[in-house]
Amino acid sequence: MKLGILSRNSSLYSTRRLVQAARIRGHQVLVIDTMTVAIEMSIMGSQVKVIASEEQARSFGTHTNAVARVPEVDAIIPRIGASITEYGVAVVRQFEAQGIFSTAVSHAIAQSRDKLHSLQLMSEAGLPIPKTAAIAHPSAFFTAIEAVGGPPVVIKLVQGTQGKGVILAPNFQTAAYVLNKLRSMKRQALVQEFIAEAEGRDIRIIVVGGKCVAAMERRASSGDFRANLHLGGTAVPIIPNAEMEQLALAATRAHDLDVAGVDILQSRRGPLLLEVNSSPGLEGIEETTNIDIATAIINFVERQAGKKKRDRFPKRRQRK
Repeated sequence: MKLGILSRNSSLYSTRRLVQAARIRGHQVLVIDTMTVAIEMSIMGSQVKVIASEEQARSFGTHTNAVARVPEVDAIIPRIGASITEYGVAVVRQFEAQGIFSTAVSHAIAQSRDKLHSLQLMSEAGLPIPKTAAIAHPSAFFTAIEAVGGPPVVIKLVQGTQGKGVILAPNFQTAAYVLNKLRSMKRQALVQEFIAEAEGRDIRIIVVGGKCVAAMERRASSGDFRANLHLGGTAVPIIPNAEMEQLALAATRAHDLDVAGVDILQSRRGPLLLEVNSSPGLEGIEETTNIDIATAIINFVERQAGKKKRDRFPKRRQRK
């Protein structure tokens, strides 16, 4: 099988591990820089082209600075960064239009990356989430803060990853300042209740193909409330209980995702779903749990891409 991994940087840990796991399984792998893909459309149909950089041109077997079509692949694994979500989603959508299997469909990437939309999906599915209010103007900030139980509150950018754009406001004055600042930057934000009893800890569960394949508890560094490893947090492996596993699976179904990282916060009223990530990083959780998540993803691709190919090209009945 020939796999395409959409990634801006082939040296990133997650990309390298997926390439390694796929090659061990005997597959050909192309790492495609998402932003070098040009989408060609015409009245005769649509195709995908890549404007190859020197490195890409060599990997595709073309001359330097040539314009080459993306070689045909059987499946893609999107690793779409937050900064290129809009165009990355468009590229994934184009592969889908050609009938190519993707571990994350385009609309699922888009809705999981939008924190407001993501929370709306989980709320509509009846899943437990922290009390949250969305505001478009600072004049509504007092009502929003009261609606989630009063300060302290957590203010989150609608678009943001790895704990960036997440601020703890201990009082109304700080919250007002932050929200006014965000408005001046034309950034949308959410106001969310602060779960003090979590004590800077959360649970990250990786779901692949309807199964929870790995989990860890992340712990914030001293003086911080965000447990993200990129911000200096630490982690220990855990075995999630049945309730947390079911929540993680339900959250991925609500987003129409097959491969995802699900973040859960423990509160006095039970586990709460924080976030669903369509491109979860593998480094921290593989090193913490010693579980080969990359191979689990490749195994899932093998099953699904093979099934899709059989559905597209069913066996002919033998003549009697």
